[in-house]
Amino acid sequence: MREATVVPDWPAPPRVHALTTTRTLPGNSLPPYDALNLGLRSGEDESTVLANRALLERAFNLPSPPRWLQQVHGDRVLRLTHEVLPGEPQADAVFTSEPGVVLAIQTADCLPILVCAADGSEIAAIHAGWRGLAAGVIESCVHRLATPASRLLVWLGPAIGPASYEVGEEVRAAFVERDLAADSAFTATRPGHWHCDLYALARRRLGALGVTRIYGGGLDTLADARFYSYRRDGARSGRMASLIWLKTTADSA
Repeated sequence: MREATVVPDWPAPPRVHALTTTRTLPGNSLPPYDALNLGLRSGEDESTVLANRALLERAFNLPSPPRWLQQVHGDRVLRLTHEVLPGEPQADAVFTSEPGVVLAIQTADCLPILVCAADGSEIAAIHAGWRGLAAGVIESCVHRLATPASRLLVWLGPAIGPASYEVGEEVRAAFVERDLAADSAFTATRPGHWHCDLYALARRRLGALGVTRIYGGGLDTLADARFYSYRRDGARSGRMASLIWLKTTADSA
């Protein structure tokens, strides 16, 4: 199972566990969602998605069920504890310092960002599409953490790559109007359109906060068949999950 996941290439402390699922993991979904679709709002039958989520929990011996969110491309940040909130709360970033709480971000082209303190004292997960990035979801999350930005490690997970992501003027304007130098993340393609580098935009926002230990990036969800891609597959695209949790004392993994 683990060979069909993406494991962050970062020097996180041993008590920090993290992974991103792929569509090549065994699951219950049938085409076009095959095989481990984890998104309740993807159009697939709810019972199938819930069965996949249960399979994920068992396959990776997670210390608790992942804390799924209703992601809305905003900047709301939640602090999660072992107290379980009803339903799936609306938020695009979560953090915790409690061992065994599994943070989860779903994506199918948007950028999943995983964060941990260098001493392993806390973790965070951020859903960062272009709207969330422009709204300041990274800043909102980092400002909620107790760890100074200079002591954070950040991993940028699979997202649509700059060669695959063409956007219109409204996307470029959302960044350049605030930060002229963000123009470097956009490459003109045809009149009124640009290729957009989500990874570069995220690195720029993180760097402005004082985060320097940034890893990952470079995986293109549209070009790589291992990943779900909304832009490639349309409304019937499944969702992957990026998970991060702190090891409990009872965890032998």
